[in-house]
Amino acid sequence: MIASLDKPLLAAWVLALAFGAVMVSSSSVALPGDFLQKHAAYIVAAIASFSLMCVVPLIWWRTLYRFAWLVAIALCVLVLVPGIGIEANGSRRWIGVGSFTIQPSEWVKLFLVVYLAGYLARFDGQVKDRPWVMIRPLLMLGPIAGLLLVQPDFGSVVVLGGTACGMLFIAGARLRHFLLVFVTAASLLGALAVLQPYRMERLISFTDPWAFAFGSGYQLTQSLIAFGRGEIFGLGLGEGIQKLFYLPEAHNDFIFAVIGEELGLVGAVVVICGLSWLVLRVLRTGRQAHSCSRPFTAYLCYGTGLVLGMQMLINLGVSTGVLPTKGLTLPFISYGGNSIVVCSLMLGLVMRGSMEMEAEGG
Repeated sequence: MIASLDKPLLAAWVLALAFGAVMVSSSSVALPGDFLQKHAAYIVAAIASFSLMCVVPLIWWRTLYRFAWLVAIALCVLVLVPGIGIEANGSRRWIGVGSFTIQPSEWVKLFLVVYLAGYLARFDGQVKDRPWVMIRPLLMLGPIAGLLLVQPDFGSVVVLGGTACGMLFIAGARLRHFLLVFVTAASLLGALAVLQPYRMERLISFTDPWAFAFGSGYQLTQSLIAFGRGEIFGLGLGEGIQKLFYLPEAHNDFIFAVIGEELGLVGAVVVICGLSWLVLRVLRTGRQAHSCSRPFTAYLCYGTGLVLGMQMLINLGVSTGVLPTKGLTLPFISYGGNSIVVCSLMLGLVMRGSMEMEAEGG
């Protein structure tokens, strides 16, 4: 079974985790607490999760795809229950489990991809000619999106909505139906962004962060300063200044700014190319699965690739000022146990699909 592993994909994942550990160590050096030790524990959990997914047959997931949706709903409800959900900085996004926390919005990405993969595999080829087949999973997504917005977690809703639309489009949704759904969803999300004062403040500061350099634009201006200081080749690993209490969340949402400052444009481009290659490899596995008439595996890979790709693009866009500030981690690199474990679980499912195709071909 080991011989059937997708070794290039495995190597890319291991390198991303190792590089992330180095950058978390560098970016959190001035912060109190044992961030590196916790991150190391998260990596161990991620490796264990990935390994577990490699030995669990995908037929189990396909059989329980409806149950995955129920688990996603349950997690989104539990986090809002007083005494169970943990509130911090005006948001209720975590469930306390001993000394660790569960972030439902991260786990929902996994369960929603499993649900959509099972649904689209069941109705494979019918999305194009039966509009209701396309609308039904979007209606199922509605309650999850609503519960996430209550937390509030606008960024995860964007990722989940984009992933669902992307999977439906790949499944063959007609362009006119797809565009109608996309415009409707974009309008609703846009209205939510405008109606919430703090989101509107972020949008305004995003257009000219330097005008709000000591207010709502502080994070973005400090991030841009980090990129400016890094120039082409960077200041050197560990030599960054912005992480020293200037740039908030330097080890988490804005770790790419630390990469830009310490490793420069060259290092930043290498990171982008490496993560992009990993995403493309996942999508390639999905295309191979489709050609082998394994629709569940194919949609599972497509969904994983879309989640990782969208999260990467949003994180990079926020760090560089291309997108409004939104708290999403850089997959496999940012500090954050839930993100690392869930992304590794999803990649483990892709690896399992690749192994099953290899075994079937052999």
